[in-house]
Amino acid sequence: YLARKFFYLWAKITFGQVLPSKARCLYDQKILQKAFGEWKEQWTLCREKKLSLRADNHYRHLLLNLIFKAWRAYVCQQQGKRNKYYVAESHAKRQTLLRTWQHWLVYVDVQRMKHGMQSVALAFRKRSCLGFSWAVWRRQHYQKCSGHKMNILALQHWAQSLQFRAWLQWRELYLHTQNEKQKETRAVTHHQHWELRRCMGAWLGYLNLHRVKKHQNELAQEFHRSRMLRRCFSDWQLSWECRRRIRAHGRDLEKQAARIALWRVFAHWKHYVVLCVEEAQQCELAEKHYKCHLLVLQKYWNHWKSRL
Repeated sequence: YLARKFFYLWAKITFGQVLPSKARCLYDQKILQKAFGEWKEQWTLCREKKLSLRADNHYRHLLLNLIFKAWRAYVCQQQGKRNKYYVAESHAKRQTLLRTWQHWLVYVDVQRMKHGMQSVALAFRKRSCLGFSWAVWRRQHYQKCSGHKMNILALQHWAQSLQFRAWLQWRELYLHTQNEKQKETRAVTHHQHWELRRCMGAWLGYLNLHRVKKHQNELAQEFHRSRMLRRCFSDWQLSWECRRRIRAHGRDLEKQAARIALWRVFAHWKHYVVLCVEEAQQCELAEKHYKCHLLVLQKYWNHWKSRL
């Protein structure tokens, strides 16, 4: 305490009202102002580069927006095609039913006409004398017409069955592909949910462990503070007892302690002067190095501007 008191008195008498710490703070502020001025110049030079980067980002954003609009139009077009496909499928079913109904009506009309012709032929046979030959002719004509009609119906039924079978195979393949796509999307979403759940569990475990470690560190710091306070208090108490005992020895010991304290102050002052000289030399070397670094940067900056 005496050494610190005499050191402050000596510093005030030697340096005056302005202490070396205040001078050092002023020097640091001036250095920071110079560095800020040079950084401001560099920032004004780099402003054009930032503007070009912003233009590139805007152009990339515009391209992404156009791609998203094109993708949305494509999705709407695919959905329209799918709706048209459903409408075409229902229309095809109606057309097949309508054609089948029309063929059945034609077949019924033909059957009615044939029944009328057969009734007329039977009446004519009754009235004629050629009963046997008419019967043979009628039977052959009926067999020929029925065979021709059955061939036509068989061909139509075969064509319709082929079309229906092909349509069923195509529909089955389309449904299979749709089911596979849905399964793939479900599998991807399930994998993503599983990964998110696993990451969330790991993060919660890490958070709990971090909380436990933080609590343990706080307890350890509190214990360390209390222990250090106890040790400092015991040291202070011992020193106070020693001082009280030393003061009881007399004025001679106090004078000797004052001389020893002055000698220590002088030693500390001498060491402080040496440190100040070394610090001034280091600051000068650092300033020279910084100037050289700025010159190199300016050289490379001019070279880069010339190449640009």
